[in-house]
Amino acid sequence: MTQAEKDSIYREYSRKVFCYLRGKGLSETDAEDLCANVFVKFYDKADSFDPSKASPSTLIYRISQNTLIDFWRTRKQNSVLDEEISYKDETLDKILTEETLTELGHALMKLEDRERALVVLVYYDDKTLKEAAGMLKMSYSNSKLIMKKALAELKNFME
Repeated sequence: MTQAEKDSIYREYSRKVFCYLRGKGLSETDAEDLCANVFVKFYDKADSFDPSKASPSTLIYRISQNTLIDFWRTRKQNSVLDEEISYKDETLDKILTEETLTELGHALMKLEDRERALVVLVYYDDKTLKEAAGMLKMSYSNSKLIMKKALAELKNFME
């Protein structure tokens, strides 16, 4: 990974990581320190990172979580926040969800038309498999086989 790529990744994700850490109850100083640690760890692992399997945000999010866990473990502090005042930063969660949905959309497009239609009817339109089979004019037993095959193919595409 070149220095320019590292700089670009840092500019894109550093603020998000910082906000995530602040949202987990860290002081500004601790969040800045841990944010720096997250990127040091990321750069150490960057050469072994395979961008075809996931985006850098996936690794950065995982490192952020683990760094935060290590921080609290070493501090041995437990704090309980009232649920009404607790803050949850969902920025990184949203990025991961958007990435996953994009990958799932690409995987769905690789399925045959009737497989895709069956998956969409059942999982997106909340139809039962029996209702979806009727709408697609196929037998219920055939729809079960097609669904099983489609889900296996989606699993393979997503891995």
